[in-house]
Amino acid sequence: MYRVGTLSRKIRSSVRHKLLALALLPVAIVLPIALAGLTAWGASFTYEQLYIKVNTDLAVAHDLFMRIQQDHRNHLARLGESYAFRDAIARGDIDAVNAQVDRLKDSAGFNFLRVVAVGDSEGARWRDGGVGIEILGPDALRAIDERLVDAVRLPLVQTRRARPTERRVEDRAMVIRARHPVSDSDGQVRFVLDGGVLLNNNFTFVDAIRDLVYGPGSLPAGSIGTVTVFLDEVRISTNVPRVAGTRALGTRVSDEVSRAVLDNGEKWINRAFVVNDWYISAYEPIIDIDGKRVGILYAGYLEAPFRAALWQTLGLVLLLLFGLLALYAVLAIRGAKSIFRPVERMSRVIRATRLGEAQRVGAVDSQDELAELAREFDAMLDRLEGHAADMQKWAEQLEDKVTERTAELQRRNDELQRTITVLRDTRRQLVTAEKLAALGELTAGVAHEINNPTQVMLGNLDVLMAELGARLDPVRGEVNLVIEQIYRIQAIIEKLLKYARPGEYAGYLAEVDVNQVVNDTVALVSHMRKHKTFEITLDLQATLPVTINTQELQQVLVNLISNAVHALPERGGRVRLSTQDWETRGACIIVADNGSGLSQDQCSRIFNPFYSTKPEGQGTGLGLSVSYGLIRRYGGNLTVSSTPGAGSEFRVWLLTEPTLIEDAETIAEQLQVAEADEHAAGAQQLRSVGRG
Repeated sequence: MYRVGTLSRKIRSSVRHKLLALALLPVAIVLPIALAGLTAWGASFTYEQLYIKVNTDLAVAHDLFMRIQQDHRNHLARLGESYAFRDAIARGDIDAVNAQVDRLKDSAGFNFLRVVAVGDSEGARWRDGGVGIEILGPDALRAIDERLVDAVRLPLVQTRRARPTERRVEDRAMVIRARHPVSDSDGQVRFVLDGGVLLNNNFTFVDAIRDLVYGPGSLPAGSIGTVTVFLDEVRISTNVPRVAGTRALGTRVSDEVSRAVLDNGEKWINRAFVVNDWYISAYEPIIDIDGKRVGILYAGYLEAPFRAALWQTLGLVLLLLFGLLALYAVLAIRGAKSIFRPVERMSRVIRATRLGEAQRVGAVDSQDELAELAREFDAMLDRLEGHAADMQKWAEQLEDKVTERTAELQRRNDELQRTITVLRDTRRQLVTAEKLAALGELTAGVAHEINNPTQVMLGNLDVLMAELGARLDPVRGEVNLVIEQIYRIQAIIEKLLKYARPGEYAGYLAEVDVNQVVNDTVALVSHMRKHKTFEITLDLQATLPVTINTQELQQVLVNLISNAVHALPERGGRVRLSTQDWETRGACIIVADNGSGLSQDQCSRIFNPFYSTKPEGQGTGLGLSVSYGLIRRYGGNLTVSSTPGAGSEFRVWLLTEPTLIEDAETIAEQLQVAEADEHAAGAQQLRSVGRG
């Protein structure tokens, strides 16, 4: 007790003993903590580097996997585009075609390669070509080649940490499926080259990737690099050894990896127990051509050599650290001269500050240099705290200004986008109107010259029929057909004249209830249900009347509904007719369907005269162009929006107080003015954003 009390008094009263105690404290207490931290940090840092490397290895394996797929498609493309192959196809030389296909199959490593006609379901589906991963069941394999069924059959092996399963055999195949369209001399796709490479038991495939990813010098001695392809959770192609000289085929991935990769679609990078040893592993999902997760691509290498090297390195570092600390202890004991309490208190304040706590050294009894240092240290912390508060305030103000400015820029950007959209639509309408104007000029010159000969032909046919009487009976059907075609010519000319002289064909204008016109029009097209089953739904919300000729508006609606019905599928067809107010300017009639839809190119040409999407002989291509001219004549507009395969939507915009436009050139002039206005608005928006 005496010795302990004496030592305590010496430490409190002697600066030398204070320094000696503080110098030995790291050796007694801090050293074990430092050693544990160093060990943990070294192991963590080493494994982080290993994980980075295996992630890079997986990325390289992924690129090689994708390149191998693309290489197989390129093989098909070279064959499909070769002159000899296309010539054999054109000549119908089946033997020559099969010979070339067999040569490519053997040289490129295809397990199957065939030529499929586009009329077949598979050929039609792949007429645009492509490459990707497909999973084929036994029936699909048997339909291609009976031998493939046995080639992929793989017994499952009980595997630790894998999901429980009742399956005993994997009989599906993972296939690199490549297809390339083959067209004839007219550019029409007639056949599709369909080839596949089985990944089940395909050791050449995984060994090639392994040799490229883990080439000589990429791993330390004793480690091995491995690559595996999983079908779902089953190893179907791997170079992971199960026992010496045997690959781990049929074993399954752990449940933890399966959940992360197959269920959640995530990469999984960590150390993993693979079959019979620990590996630094990286897994990623394999996605098939339909976007589904169907398997796993794995790259990894044996952990044991790295673990041994890590512990050897840590042992050397610890040995060196112990030597340095021993030397430090000797020097500290011999060179300690003065130490005092303010240093400890400053150390505590530093640790508290690092943790975000506000502490100060406070009053110090002594008046020496260390006490002065402690007081200055407190003053410095006070200044830093004040500066931090000011910076926090400035940061909050800056964040508010950034948020405000971002919202303003977003609003300006939205306005600019709307302006660009309106400008694009206006330009498209201008092109259509210019085409109509050109057609009007052409029609005005030739309509008279065509009508006169048709009138002479009709007159002469009447005379001929009167003179011949009953002798005309053998050819009366042909004569009636000629008369019918002459009347058809006159009807087409009459439609064309509506563009050349629209004023002469303008109907009687009156205020019209668009809802009533839509109801009347539905009754006019009810006979179409005799030829195709479809459903018509009405949603009539318009309240404003419009001024237009009722018969011409019905003509436009009948044409739009007829086109919609022609585009409907054989079953489940729907046509939706709706009306709504167009702000305070008039009303809008919407004709929508769930038919085949139109492409963007077709939408840009749909109002052109003589342009039709119907099969040849089922239309003149004047219906929509005439309808467009009728609506534009009264100051309205006819627009279309469509998505291929999802249907089309036509909108008829009508004014309450229309301005009658006499000809197509006037339409073009008005659209040019509108386009100039939209250009000016867009420039103003850009200048506003620039100033912001």
